[in-house]
Amino acid sequence: MRELAIYDMDRTVTRTGTYTPFLIFAAKRLAPWRLGLAALVPFTMAAYACKLIDRRRLKEWNQRLLLGAAVPRVRLKPAVEAFADLICRTDIHPGALRQIAEDKAAGRRLVLATASYRFYVEAIADRLGFDDVIATGSITGLDDIIHAKIDGDNNYGPAKLRLIKAWMETHGITREAVTIRFYSDHVSDWPVLEWADTAIAVNPSKGLREMAEKRGWQIVDWGF
Repeated sequence: MRELAIYDMDRTVTRTGTYTPFLIFAAKRLAPWRLGLAALVPFTMAAYACKLIDRRRLKEWNQRLLLGAAVPRVRLKPAVEAFADLICRTDIHPGALRQIAEDKAAGRRLVLATASYRFYVEAIADRLGFDDVIATGSITGLDDIIHAKIDGDNNYGPAKLRLIKAWMETHGITREAVTIRFYSDHVSDWPVLEWADTAIAVNPSKGLREMAEKRGWQIVDWGF
């Protein structure tokens, strides 16, 4: 039977979240004047906290502030590559590297499933040796311009399970033909954790730790 090892990324494989750091990193390289607009980010966060906007709109607004409404992929690429190098050099949990190597050695297909944007996640996944990426997509024009609009679902919460299932269907993988391991740090991933054959709570948030203890899921610390 085939095996899939599916990993969440932010704070599971990486020590920190990557989305806002990427926007700031890219803004410094592409349009430093936009860093002045970062002062508005707390207001978008407040709007999200007050449930005036959803997580999808929050991400779109912050991208528009720091990268602009549209940016050519070719112009963004140097920042993407440099950011991926930085993350892989400074922000990966040691235990994640060991587990990725173990899963690869066991012949498992490595899948990175994250709410972060595909346009920069793929470079990180490539450096870490993942076979596939399931991430939040961006609307792109025929001229390969990345727009500050999400294409399809924001790959978060229950949507992550839907997108994983859609990816499996696209690749001709049936659920009964595979065993699935899933690694995550956050309780928002509970739908995938419950669906997987093996659920592993990595450096878990308080909510996920409590859930993992109740359900008997494995709890690991990849911080060393």
